Amino acid sequence: MDQERILDHSPENEEEKIVNLSLRPACLADFIGQKSIVSSLKIAIIAAKKRLESLEHLLLSGPPGLGKTSLAYCVAKEMGTKLVSTSGPAIERAGDLVGILTNLEEGDILFIDEIHRLSRVVEEFLYPAMESFQIDFIIDKGPYAKTIKFNLKPFTLIGATTRKGLLSAPLRGRFGLFFDFDFYAPEDLILVVERSACLLEIEIDKPSSYQIALRSRGSPRLANRLLRRVRDYAQVVGKGVITLEITREACEKARIDADGLDEIDRKYLRAIIEIHNGGPAGIDSIAASLGEARDTLEDVVEPYLLKKGFIRRTSRGREVTAFSYKLLNMPLPKDLQKKLF
Repeated sequence: MDQERILDHSPENEEEKIVNLSLRPACLADFIGQKSIVSSLKIAIIAAKKRLESLEHLLLSGPPGLGKTSLAYCVAKEMGTKLVSTSGPAIERAGDLVGILTNLEEGDILFIDEIHRLSRVVEEFLYPAMESFQIDFIIDKGPYAKTIKFNLKPFTLIGATTRKGLLSAPLRGRFGLFFDFDFYAPEDLILVVERSACLLEIEIDKPSSYQIALRSRGSPRLANRLLRRVRDYAQVVGKGVITLEITREACEKARIDADGLDEIDRKYLRAIIEIHNGGPAGIDSIAASLGEARDTLEDVVEPYLLKKGFIRRTSRGREVTAFSYKLLNMPLPKDLQKKLF
């Protein structure tokens, strides 16, 4: 178990997809957390249904694992329509998008995950489809080029992104509703863990649910993943029941501390302190020091460390804070001591 990075947002394998589908909320009433988003979305859905119109195009942004995909499925359920799901990297050519869009029925929802990774050609092709439900497809080249106009049935595009800053202004401006997901509070994650445990028929007590919630980096996806790993440990080492002792032992084996940090997070902080003297350090330099991809650090590692105050971003690079030295049991440098005292 300690060879697997549990607190990682790597793509789900087939087994995980099946399990997560069974745990996915069926409607907005079942959706836990993000209360302001759910409340605003309910109003927009009710208004659209009263006008007998499609919902406005919707952009969901935030770190991975916070429920953007689940919310898209809930919206489709509430609207009583079909959801067609794809991702930015999967749409390589404009022709791929034509096939998807022309097969949508009126009111259907097209969900594009990682929408910031659409190619520029495909993105520009999407503009008229979002604005006027039309697409212009050019066939042949040069003097033989012809434009074929397709009229589309009104649909709703839901885009999800972990990097809203990478979206172009023209694409961002064509969305009507914008929602930014934030990390979950422990009390919401406890509800997520208890609901998932009930659906998976796992016996767990309240203190154990709290411990799993604390170590899940504010993410329901990671809470569910950690719950399954603790269940495995309980079945092998314990008596099949998740207790507080079993939960702590399982998390220690996985090297996940009470702050939700694992070995990669601690290596990241040590690299800035030991190699870059506490910072500031450029993200490329840190990535090279760790042998990790820059995108992995920016999308998976850094958001939670920033949220918890272990690092800060400056114009010159990343810097660690006093919390990082305390976490790693390392002495504070003199310049930080002067700032604090």
